[in-house]
Amino acid sequence: MTSKYFTPETRHRRLRKTAALRDLVRETHLTPNDLILPLFVDEDITEKQAISSMPNVFRHPEKDLPQFLKECRSSGVNNFILFGVSYNKDDEGRDSMKKGGLLHRMISSAKDTLPDSNIIADVCFCEYTDHGHCGPIAEDGDVDNDATIENIAQQSIIAADAGADIIAPSGMMDGQVASIRAGLDENGFEQIPVLAYAAKFASTYYGPFRDAAGCALGKYDHVAKDRKSYQMDPANAHESLREAEQDLLEGADMLMVKPGLAYLDILHRVKQAFQVPTFAYNVSGEYAMLKAAHANGWLDYETTMMETLLSFKRAGADGILTYSAVDAARILNDN
Repeated sequence: MTSKYFTPETRHRRLRKTAALRDLVRETHLTPNDLILPLFVDEDITEKQAISSMPNVFRHPEKDLPQFLKECRSSGVNNFILFGVSYNKDDEGRDSMKKGGLLHRMISSAKDTLPDSNIIADVCFCEYTDHGHCGPIAEDGDVDNDATIENIAQQSIIAADAGADIIAPSGMMDGQVASIRAGLDENGFEQIPVLAYAAKFASTYYGPFRDAAGCALGKYDHVAKDRKSYQMDPANAHESLREAEQDLLEGADMLMVKPGLAYLDILHRVKQAFQVPTFAYNVSGEYAMLKAAHANGWLDYETTMMETLLSFKRAGADGILTYSAVDAARILNDN
C-alpha cells in the first residue's frame, strides 16, 4: 500500500529487509583480531582477586598467568597488554627497570606461553612507584619529565628483552617515544614497534583501573594530586593532533587514543590525519558503566558492548583495547 500523499522514489529499507542483505552491505566489520585484552598480574596473591568496580575482571596471580592466557586464546583472543600489580614500589619504580622484576617476569611468562600471540608491554611507572605517578617526582611535586624518559627507555629495553612484541608507552611525557626508540635501537631491538599513547586525556573514566592496578594518588602531601600536568586536557582536540604528529616524528609506528567512547571524534581525526595503525582504549570506566547498567536491567551487556566496539571501528580504530575482549571474541566466533 502506498501513501496517497507521497510515494518514495528511494527506498533505503530494501537493503535492510533480511539478515543476509544486511550482512552483504555492511560497511564496518569487527573481528577477534581487532581485540586486545588488558590483564592485571599480581605478584603477591595465590588466588585470583575480583575487582569490585570491574565485574568479571580479576587480578591474576603470576603463577596462574599461563593457564589464563591459554583460556583466553582458546576463546579467540590473540592480543594481550599486561599491567603489573607490584609490591616492590619505590620513588622511581626501579623494579620495572631490572631483569627479574615483575615487568620482566610477566612478559617473559606470557611470551613463553603464547609465542605466536602479540604480547604488548605497557611501559609506565604508575604501577611501580610508591606515590602512584608516572615517573620520579621533582622538587615542585610534579613528575620530572626528563628523568622519566631516561628511565622509560630502560624499562622498554627490559620489556623487549623479556620478549614483548610491542612497546606501548602510556606516561605522556614529552620526548618519551624518541628516548624509547633510541634505547631499543641501540640494544638490538630495532624491529620492535612502538604503540604510542599519543592522545591520552586526564579522564575520570580511569577510576576503576586505579583500583585494579593499585596506582591511586594521594599518599604523599608534597606530590601532585592529579595527572593533569602531563595527561591531556579533555577540551583540546587540535592538541591531540600535535601530540600524535610528534610521536610519529619521534619514531612511533602506531597511535592510540584513550579513553575511547567519549573521544570518538579524536580517534576519527587522528586516523584521518595520519593514516597509520590507530587504536582505541575502551577504558575501565566505560566497561564499569555498562556492567552497572546491565546489573540494573537498564541495558543488555552483550548487545550494547558489541555496538560500542563497532563504534570504535567505524570511527577509524584498527584495534581496540577492551576488558570485554573475551566476551566479544566468543560472540564473534559463535556467529
